[in-house]
Amino acid sequence: MPPPFTRREPDRWAEERRRGDLGCAWTTLPTGETVTFVDVPGHQKFVPNMLAGVGPVPAALLVIAADEAWSRQTQEHVEALCAFGVRDGVLVITRADLGDGDLAAEEARDRLAGTPSAGLEAVVTSAPTGAGLPELRGALGRLAARLPTPAATPRTRLWVDRVFTVRGAGTVVTGTLGRGSIARDDELLLWSRAEPLRVRQLQSLGRSVDRADAVARVAVNLRGLPRDAVRRGDALVTPGWWAGTTEFDARLDRLADCRSSQVILHVGSAAVPSAHDAWARGRRGSGRSVRCRSTWGSGRCSIRGSSGSSPALSSSTWKRRR
Repeated sequence: MPPPFTRREPDRWAEERRRGDLGCAWTTLPTGETVTFVDVPGHQKFVPNMLAGVGPVPAALLVIAADEAWSRQTQEHVEALCAFGVRDGVLVITRADLGDGDLAAEEARDRLAGTPSAGLEAVVTSAPTGAGLPELRGALGRLAARLPTPAATPRTRLWVDRVFTVRGAGTVVTGTLGRGSIARDDELLLWSRAEPLRVRQLQSLGRSVDRADAVARVAVNLRGLPRDAVRRGDALVTPGWWAGTTEFDARLDRLADCRSSQVILHVGSAAVPSAHDAWARGRRGSGRSVRCRSTWGSGRCSIRGSSGSSPALSSSTWKRRR
């Protein structure tokens, strides 16, 4: 995203850029609404990081540089959005001062035709000149207005995508709160350890808050949790409201060019290797029903294998087996 737009660099340190870490930035629209961006890496070797950032989001900002146009990484990102069922968003062409922005937008529309992302509103921008930034704010305002407000629910779930420690405070986890709410002093269950934990402090968009409601980007300081006891892919949930599973039924909607026998299930921010023969049975065609083994069980996910140097993605609608 152009720095004049968010006035914040998502990856502040060179080490974060080297590791392909998820970044976060936000901006306030003329309507007064705040829009938050999870900045995901584009390089193929960081695909698991990208999927961890995309999994819980309700919409996407698909950014393409005018001087580079559509790339293999762009195609992978679109496939991931399709797999996770992310259908809404805005197409943003950047660096229009260095390339033909209108041509890049036309090519992108052609590439998106026939996908769930077809018909995204396109905006051509240039950070150095400021061209297109007011139009981008307008497009984001229209996007925010048409996104449904999450229904109030006691079934809170936060997928953890980053973990770090703060001196004097202890372990902090971050993630996109896609369901429910979190408040200071709440008791949450760390699913991987079946351990109840107390929320000591809560932040959203760099500010301390007493409560955060979905959809929100949050940082949660947990009392008494060692740093090595939690990792990306863990989930914080409301105790007593969630059930686990080790097996679920899945229907593969799409499977692209994959000859790997290794299957990795992506759901939320989790990446779970799956040891079973579903891949061998499922890769013969789309629309096949398969039985899978994993540690999570309801919703929509992405299944990833590999083909040469590129990942192959399919989407799957799945339900927990009781």
